[in-house]
Amino acid sequence: MCGICGIAAPKKLQRAIDERRLVAMRDALTHRGPDEAGSFIEGGIGLGHRRLSIVDLSGGKQPMSNEDGSIHIVFNGEIYNHKDLRPGLEERGHRYATVSDTETIVHLYEERGAQAVEDLRGMFAFAIWDANQQRLLLARDRLGIKPVYYHLSDDGVLYFASEIKALITANALRPELNYAALGDYAANRYTSGAETLFRGVKRLLPGHTLMWNDGRITIEQYWDVSFAKAAEELSEAEYIAQFRELFDEAVRLRLMADVPLGMFLSGGIDSSAIVASMSRMVREPVKTFSVAFAERDANELAYARTVAEAFKTDHHEIVVSPEQFFDALPTMVYQEDEPIAHPSSLPLYFVSQLASQHVKVVLTGEGSDELLAGYGKYRTTLMNLALGRAYQQIAPQALRSLIKRRIEVMADASPLKSKLRRTFLNLAPNLEEIYFDNFSVFSRTMQPSLFSEASRERMQESQPYQTSLDYLNGADAEAMLDKLLAADLKTYLHELLMKQDQMSMAASIESRVPFLDHKLVEFAARLPVRMKLRGLTTKYILRQAMRDRLPKAILTRKKMGFPVPVGAWLRGPFRHIVEEYVLSERTRARGIFNADYVQSLVTRHINGEKHDERLWALINFEIWQRRFLDGEANSKDLGQLHQMTSRLAVAAPKAAAVAANNALESLPSRQREESRPYKVAAGVAGNDKVVDAG
Repeated sequence: MCGICGIAAPKKLQRAIDERRLVAMRDALTHRGPDEAGSFIEGGIGLGHRRLSIVDLSGGKQPMSNEDGSIHIVFNGEIYNHKDLRPGLEERGHRYATVSDTETIVHLYEERGAQAVEDLRGMFAFAIWDANQQRLLLARDRLGIKPVYYHLSDDGVLYFASEIKALITANALRPELNYAALGDYAANRYTSGAETLFRGVKRLLPGHTLMWNDGRITIEQYWDVSFAKAAEELSEAEYIAQFRELFDEAVRLRLMADVPLGMFLSGGIDSSAIVASMSRMVREPVKTFSVAFAERDANELAYARTVAEAFKTDHHEIVVSPEQFFDALPTMVYQEDEPIAHPSSLPLYFVSQLASQHVKVVLTGEGSDELLAGYGKYRTTLMNLALGRAYQQIAPQALRSLIKRRIEVMADASPLKSKLRRTFLNLAPNLEEIYFDNFSVFSRTMQPSLFSEASRERMQESQPYQTSLDYLNGADAEAMLDKLLAADLKTYLHELLMKQDQMSMAASIESRVPFLDHKLVEFAARLPVRMKLRGLTTKYILRQAMRDRLPKAILTRKKMGFPVPVGAWLRGPFRHIVEEYVLSERTRARGIFNADYVQSLVTRHINGEKHDERLWALINFEIWQRRFLDGEANSKDLGQLHQMTSRLAVAAPKAAAVAANNALESLPSRQREESRPYKVAAGVAGNDKVVDAG
């Protein structure tokens, strides 16, 4: 796991790369590679690399070149089949100077050019400068486990990096809000396609390459997953046996390392299955790491301990307090580069910190739910679609309208009303309502009320589900379940992978995802849907494959996800977070949201309605704007100031004012001015809260 970056300027500019600029860009990624740093500059081309040493500790330094120095590469990731590829390359005359997987990519490129990616099995984002062809190749792995972002300036200069903050450090562009992506973010928690929330910054999509040549870029897709079914079906036992074989192989390949490795263990079936497989392959006890909150509904440690005991792992745990959670939030938004989609990102960071004290590499269970229909939303959607179509045919319009009105007049805080509003009794039986609106944060119908008129004009005609619909309709799948999975593999899963990458890299450890081995993904996609979702049983084939390996309590337990009690926190002792980031004058002055609607949302949440996901999205969006668009103080200073105010503001507002204002005065002059919004006014009538004094 590393950080890569670079700058490529077209010949007409006659511009040599500024080494200081490239180094600053590279070193903005130090957390991704604290072990070593390297750079390569040749005229208008500059490549930068930060290394976290995992394989070939002494010989894998980057940038790396071929024998004659005409090819240079910077690489982030792991190529698990590099030892299988090497003998053939050596037989064909390629001379290796190292035993690293990086060099295998170089020699493959010499033979196959951009098509070299097709031979690689692993996770990767890399850039190759080909001096002979005068072109730069960017490539990203099939599922998008490793990130790469880029900006192409009007004069053809290409900037790229593992994280957006490096592009900003290089002054590649001025950070501005991308209004075209705002509706997508509000609905889905993240941006779904190539667009980001930064105007002018794009992500290279999974399974794609980008070729830059003298100021022009060409993007091509080299891989896509197929859901087409085989002509002849296998027996259930044969499917299970093949799945288990591919799964074990995927785990075995991800044990490749010259450093200690471990496992993030939640106690769910996915991480438990990996632990079970790992335990059969290693001599020493597997090192496992778990995280939870003290609240009972957000604590899975008992299940994790069951697995740890069953496989005699070297087990480690951490319990995160709400104070720690909110103290870390500004820093983690900085690490994420964009608003944090899921509150579970923060405990992932804390368990990564814990793991970094013992290992450099961890395996994780991401991907299983999107491969094998593990989320309840799939089952709910299929049921609502089927029942809704029957309901439309059987029930007269007058009766359907009456039932909708009866649901609407129920008490707003009623749990029954909340449930009924999300069923076929209240929604039209189409994907936009039953699926996308139903599981969105701010649905299409809510967005006109959420955004100000000025924002809606700048957003133009926002279609927040269009990217997912395009993926869904473009999949070569017949069953609706497979269509839903196809869309989520390219959207929802992508965001989870970015969470996994950036939170683990913030703690300088590498995370690997066995379920996303592309051979296992291709096999799972083509399975009959009954092997994924059978009745009420999700991930059917995985449960059957692990039936003789895992404790029954793990095989049959209800899925929890990773619950974070953020709604209760924001309703109670951390209400001041909402006051500062959602309701403050500074937030309102941006004019992005309809202030009356947002105030109503907060009031309803405090009065018992459940709007935690919506408040979370608004809080993170504001923190992101302050950090990146306003250029507020660096993340460390933000975290320190936030810690002072959040811990003291409720119990002792005057003390909070004194502490935070004194802290402001201790900052350098520029940061003091940038951090002015954290100044605290104490003694607000009737409320102990942090307010915006600016």
